[in-house]
Amino acid sequence: MPTITPETATTFGIVFLLLGLSAFFSGSETALTATSRARMHKLEGDGNRRARAVNALISNPERLIGGILLGNNIVNILATSLTATTFLALFGEDGTYYATIVMTALVVVFAEVMPKTLAYARADSFAMIVAPLLRWVVLILAPIIRIVQVLVRSVLKLLLGVDVNQDEAVLSANEELRGAIDLHHKEDRLDKESRDLIRGALELDDIKVEEVMIHRKSIEMIDADAPVQNIIDTALNSKYTRIPVFQETPDNIVGVIHAKDLSRALWECGGDPAKLDVLATARDPYFVPETTTLSEQLENFRHKQEHFALVVDEYGALQGLCTLEDILEEIVGEIEDEYDNPVQGVRPQADGSVNVDGDVTIRDLNRAMDWALPDDEAVTIAGLIIHDVQSIPDVGQSFSFHDFKFTILRRRRNQVTGIKMVPLAAPVDPA
Repeated sequence: MPTITPETATTFGIVFLLLGLSAFFSGSETALTATSRARMHKLEGDGNRRARAVNALISNPERLIGGILLGNNIVNILATSLTATTFLALFGEDGTYYATIVMTALVVVFAEVMPKTLAYARADSFAMIVAPLLRWVVLILAPIIRIVQVLVRSVLKLLLGVDVNQDEAVLSANEELRGAIDLHHKEDRLDKESRDLIRGALELDDIKVEEVMIHRKSIEMIDADAPVQNIIDTALNSKYTRIPVFQETPDNIVGVIHAKDLSRALWECGGDPAKLDVLATARDPYFVPETTTLSEQLENFRHKQEHFALVVDEYGALQGLCTLEDILEEIVGEIEDEYDNPVQGVRPQADGSVNVDGDVTIRDLNRAMDWALPDDEAVTIAGLIIHDVQSIPDVGQSFSFHDFKFTILRRRRNQVTGIKMVPLAAPVDPA
């Protein structure tokens, strides 16, 4: 039976102290890499000194990880060496095996798994607790860390051709935010409405007015050469307050009639249409290129104090119109007033399929159904099908791509007007 001397007991005490330091380093690594940088930034702004210490550490992750790993390895190797030496004195040659078994169990359970589990579960609070002490550790070990960094970078560049000195962001701030938002939604920590609202605001720089505009075939217009009474009736009976006015051809927009301006002018004429000069009451049309982003157009609307823009292509041909409401709807969702007739373009069916009108935009469909159909090559769902099939399909044809089965329900001339969509992963009634 081996005898435990005071020296042996002291050695074991030192070993357990070193294991405690190892647990400190292991937990610190997990907490500081898992903590929310946004929350720490907010807390630092509120005057929290511990949060400031956390931000100072995670601002240089390479130095932080280097300091933690260096400290952790030092205490683990020292603890293992002391244990092996002590066990050799107690058990002879078999002490090496006993020391290996004991230290493996102690390090894995008490110095790795347990502190990391605790740190992950309470990342923010754990990080703020360890940060002040860890700052001194990193500062003391800084010269050694610097030597290790230079050595590691040199070896990586020499053997793998990897230059970690290049400070290139893989993801933009917007992309990181979108990823975080989608992750929180997937984990049921953020509801769909809030996700759509935040993503809509972030994506204004990526969406062009051509993607949200009302197409020219759906624009209500007034012919300037029509009888004045007809113009008045059309303008005042319209559900829109602003209506483009054209002469000769719909491409020749000469003004925009505002219902309020028309009513005021009619009042000043004593209600006599014969005295009314329609073009004099019309406002100058405001044209924008179809490639303008929504963020740019929103700023243009604010600067010009306009709510209504006509969209033209590179040749100046009218393509559609975009309003301030169209842009706001990309953020907050559909805005309906007492004059709106909501378009029933997306109709889920009892068998799991969805009937979709061809002119429904991919963005609106994705938002309504929480799908992820690509919208890089087409704006509408009909455009997506035509792009992928490279032809205008006939009624009854079916295609499978993007994890959906598309069946053409209706077609008018060269326009696909009705599609049945079935998510391939969803069970569908064969009838």
